[in-house]
Amino acid sequence: MSILTTPFTTKYSAAPFSKIENKEYKDAFIQLIKDAKEEINTIINNPEPPTFENTVAALDFSGSQLDRVSSIFFNLNSAETSEEMQKIAQEVSPLLTEFSNDITLNEDLFKKIKLVYDNQDQANLTLEQKTLLDKKYKGFVRNGALLDAQQKTKLREIDTQLAKLKLTFGENVLAETNNYQLHITNESDLKGLPEGAKEAAAALAQSKSLEGWVFTLDFPSYLPFVTYVENRELRKEISIAAGKKAFQDNSYNNQNNIKEIVRLRHERANLLGYATHAHFVLEERMAQNPEKVTAFLNDMLEKAKPAARKEFEELTQFAKDLDGIDHLEKWDGAYYSEKLKQKLFNLDDEKLKPYFKLENVLQGAFTIAEKLYGITFKEVFDIDKYHPDVQTFEVLDFENNLVALFYTDFFPRKGKRNGAWMTSFKSQYIKDGVNERPHISNVCNFTPPTPTKPSLLTFNEVTTLFHEFGHGLHGMLANTTYPSLSGTSVYWDFVELPSQIMENWCYEPEALALFAKHYETGAIIPQEYVEKIKESASFLEGIATMRQLSFGLLDMAYHGKATPLNDVKSFEEKAFESTKLYPDVAENCMSTSFSHIFQGGYSSGYYSYKWAEVLDADAFAYFQEKGIFDKEVATKFKENVLSKGGTEHPMMLYKRFRGQEPKPDALLKRAGLIE
Repeated sequence: MSILTTPFTTKYSAAPFSKIENKEYKDAFIQLIKDAKEEINTIINNPEPPTFENTVAALDFSGSQLDRVSSIFFNLNSAETSEEMQKIAQEVSPLLTEFSNDITLNEDLFKKIKLVYDNQDQANLTLEQKTLLDKKYKGFVRNGALLDAQQKTKLREIDTQLAKLKLTFGENVLAETNNYQLHITNESDLKGLPEGAKEAAAALAQSKSLEGWVFTLDFPSYLPFVTYVENRELRKEISIAAGKKAFQDNSYNNQNNIKEIVRLRHERANLLGYATHAHFVLEERMAQNPEKVTAFLNDMLEKAKPAARKEFEELTQFAKDLDGIDHLEKWDGAYYSEKLKQKLFNLDDEKLKPYFKLENVLQGAFTIAEKLYGITFKEVFDIDKYHPDVQTFEVLDFENNLVALFYTDFFPRKGKRNGAWMTSFKSQYIKDGVNERPHISNVCNFTPPTPTKPSLLTFNEVTTLFHEFGHGLHGMLANTTYPSLSGTSVYWDFVELPSQIMENWCYEPEALALFAKHYETGAIIPQEYVEKIKESASFLEGIATMRQLSFGLLDMAYHGKATPLNDVKSFEEKAFESTKLYPDVAENCMSTSFSHIFQGGYSSGYYSYKWAEVLDADAFAYFQEKGIFDKEVATKFKENVLSKGGTEHPMMLYKRFRGQEPKPDALLKRAGLIE
């Protein structure tokens, strides 16, 4: 018997990573799917009349070991993958999709759920139970329960194809990221590059048995290069390489995968009675429909565009005055933005980095969580890890009860995808009187330590850490009965509120004083730097806003209209028309590596970053009114947002916290887009 097929007997039933062998996964999945099917059959064959408890709640708690093993496997496939794991993923994904369809297309099970749904008025259900019942019923309907036999077969085929295409899309992006390196042997080519970035590139070259310096498309390597290196041709080379990931004439080209994913999503939506994939997705979002999303994006665009155009003209003029550059290109953007920022604010990341040692920043996030929510973090060494870089923490309340287990994994490596994310290895729920506490993980790709320096973060990396930690708190502080309503199981355009609000503390002197200390001297960050961080927070915000909106509009173009997609590149260009600032680069295509919408869960949902920014600015304005560590406001936020998960409609939760619906004014002011 595999260690994976029964509940874990470890401390806190933590995942026994070091004892799991890859070869066990496939058989374990097959066995656990079989076990979960038996649990479903028990629900179906129960001779008692269907009730909320024996049908809806029983279904929500079914397959718990399968859920755990799935979360372990797919989290590792993102953070610590290998060719062997990718092969297993391609084999087991269709099995899981088929199992999921076996449940939602099971007529006998749906009949029982429909009976409970139709008679809920007599059942005296709590608000949370009503929400779960509604979610389960809709889940069945939205996954084909009302279709005829032929349509159900078609739906299964589409879902299986989509599961495989999404995996392939991600694998192609990872392969293209790993396949590129810029090898430099002449030190003069690196003029302008900070010492820390140079040292990291030398260490990378050494690890590959090469002389000189190596740069890759991993963010901590790529970003300093395009931001600081004076050699424009080399910036151009690496920038074009980043922009043409999975858009080259090789086996990793994602254009056909995009066409197929978009076509199948549209076909699936039509099959279920929706006009487009976006209509299908947005029915279960705060924003409700594509028209409302497009109106929201265009409204923000109208407000941001004048500022963005003005900023772009200033940046262009600055590059011309400084270096005689006539036309600003994409590989010039980060470089001249940084130069202009230094000129205006006399502030650059290299000045700030010594104050942002990773360990101190993490401890700062912990201290802020303690002040706000009364929890403490204690590093422990008796919890199994999947990689030596991972750290594990017990999260405790003031009475020393376990709140959560927290894993952190902060540095890039070959088997880890780019970016930063929060995830969970075990959900929170209450069963048989026991409040099962969650196991939460934050995964990032920060600048690693070098032989002479600890990991020193850019300010952008500091806000990323706080962002993911905000998602983490949403998972850790969960306090709901049912697993599928717990933690971050909320409407997608609400899920970014807890993460984005946390970033605000990074700009507050009172918060920075807790952790922004020089790694060598221990001196607190100078007040003038803090003021400059705040001043520069809205620097080129118009351009940044346009960029975010362009991605949201591209997402809506793919998923919100029934437009035939013949050529990915020209389709993208058309979608970007209203937000375009830089000249197009013929060799590049953003869509082919747009993993958020083609691999992750953000299809028809990319707008939610901006949507949640409206929420977070409005919510943080409340903290600012009362004090950024005000216990009363923090408790309201914890009790009405962080702990409630998806147990109620998010607008109800938000209004209970804030006393009103969110207004965009706080965001527009913060971004410097209105007075």
